[in-house]
Amino acid sequence: MKELLERFENKAPEIVFHWNDPETEAEGWTVINSLRGGAAGGGTRMREGLDMNEVLSLAKTMEVKFTVSGPPIGGAKSGINFNPEDPRKKGVLERWYAAVSPLLKNYYGTGGDLNVDEIHEVIPITEDAGVWHPQEGVFNGHFKPTEADKINRIGQLRMGVIKVLESDEYSPDPSRKYTVADMITGFGVAEAVRHFYEIGGSSVKGKRAIVQGFGNVGAAAAFYLSKMGALIVGIIDRHGGIVKEEGFSFEEIQTFFRKKKGNALITEEMIPFDKINAEIWNTPAEIFAPCAASRLITREQITTLIDTGLEVISCGANVPFADKEIFFGPIMEYTDQRVSLIPDFISNCGMARVFAYFMEGRVTMEDTAIFNDTSEVIRKAILNIFKENPSKRNLSRTAFELALKQLV
Repeated sequence: MKELLERFENKAPEIVFHWNDPETEAEGWTVINSLRGGAAGGGTRMREGLDMNEVLSLAKTMEVKFTVSGPPIGGAKSGINFNPEDPRKKGVLERWYAAVSPLLKNYYGTGGDLNVDEIHEVIPITEDAGVWHPQEGVFNGHFKPTEADKINRIGQLRMGVIKVLESDEYSPDPSRKYTVADMITGFGVAEAVRHFYEIGGSSVKGKRAIVQGFGNVGAAAAFYLSKMGALIVGIIDRHGGIVKEEGFSFEEIQTFFRKKKGNALITEEMIPFDKINAEIWNTPAEIFAPCAASRLITREQITTLIDTGLEVISCGANVPFADKEIFFGPIMEYTDQRVSLIPDFISNCGMARVFAYFMEGRVTMEDTAIFNDTSEVIRKAILNIFKENPSKRNLSRTAFELALKQLV
């Protein structure tokens, strides 16, 4: 696996598009690792301090993810080095998408990512730049549909991603307009845990869980895990957190979700960050869902969790461990050898799978069909790991071997 991984990591990307904004200090990159299958896909993120290497590592991560979620295309990513709180953000995005629109028309598909919203920013701004849909390049480069079929499928994709959830099976509050895009990634993180236990002959019910991050992914993962019967015993975000060793009730988790503001947990019981960060890693839990930013989790934190009974990690964040390596650094390897580590390209593939689901042909738009499709893709991926390696250790190593054999 290490040899395959080294070859994949060290292979130069096919295309690097570099942009300097003429009106601000913003700088951006699109990195297309390969045009496997005639196209490449990956979202657009914005943060201050971002560089090309970050975008490159995420593009390679996307290529691995597509071996699970489909379609069988290359990985790509866009990143803009700019403060997303700056009031000039909209203008930066407008000029960025105008510059990158030839790629989006022909062979590159994008979407929302860190600090860039799929529905309110990516879709309307790319439309203004003359792109039918942010995934138009994947249609043209990979699927090569007729004009009529492309129109139908783009319409289906557009409506499916922003579809408002109608069922309380999937929505924390059917009276509010939560969409597929809001919930599907966190749903996949929780489903990965459920499938892990069921394939292994047990159940998620009664298992204690800690969730890191309370944005769309972390909040949704907590909601679905609690709905399955897991006991959420701790939540930590960058502002603070909460701990309850006997577990929060499903109604409490539902309330936290409804009251959150952006990526922030809002509760009168909030413990300041420094205190919760010292306490939460010592809280006994079988499940850990890191759903915050990349490269945060230290070896010391993981060791403490393992010592308190950790069994499985389902990654909502891409590369959640504080390693400098693109994929499989020493902290990740250390963790993989000691607990069941479901890698990010399986557990957080929900949004990529939704894109594939709506692009592949005419499909039903019902909530159950959309969510079941993502769940089944994740189940099959975990089942394939267990067929190769039933030991419950080194699961990520096995998953990477299966993926890289398709790519290298």
